[in-house]
Amino acid sequence: QVQLVESGGGLVQAGGSLRLSCTASGRTFSSYAMGWFRQAPGKEREFVAAISWTGRNTYYADSVKGRFTISRDNAKSTVYLQMNSLKPEDTAVYYCTARADSGVAATSEEDFGSWGQGTQVTVSS
Repeated sequence: QVQLVESGGGLVQAGGSLRLSCTASGRTFSSYAMGWFRQAPGKEREFVAAISWTGRNTYYADSVKGRFTISRDNAKSTVYLQMNSLKPEDTAVYYCTARADSGVAATSEEDFGSWGQGTQVTVSS
C-alpha cells in the first residue's frame, strides 16, 4: 500500500507559477511510475502528467505541454509538478497517483492504484 501526500497548491494569478509536491511512503518509491491528474468543478478527472520510475520517460496532456514539468527525486520519495504560465482553466483539485505495480508511465486513470487526497489550485484572471 502506498500513501501519498500532496502539497503546494494555492491561489495564483494568471501567468503565475506553482510547484506541487507529492511525498510517498509505504513501498519502494523508486520502483514505480507516478502521475498527476486534476478535476475541475463539474468535470471528470483528467490526466495531466506522468513519469516513469527512472524519470527518463514523461508524458503530458496537450493542454499543459510546454507549461508544466513533472519530475521526481527518488532519494526523497517525492514527485513534483512545476506549473508555469498558469491559466484560469488550470483551476482544479490536483491529485498525485502511484502505479505501484509498474515502473512504466501511463496516462489512464485505471493504470494507477494509489491516490493522494488532492490539493486545490486556483488561478484567478
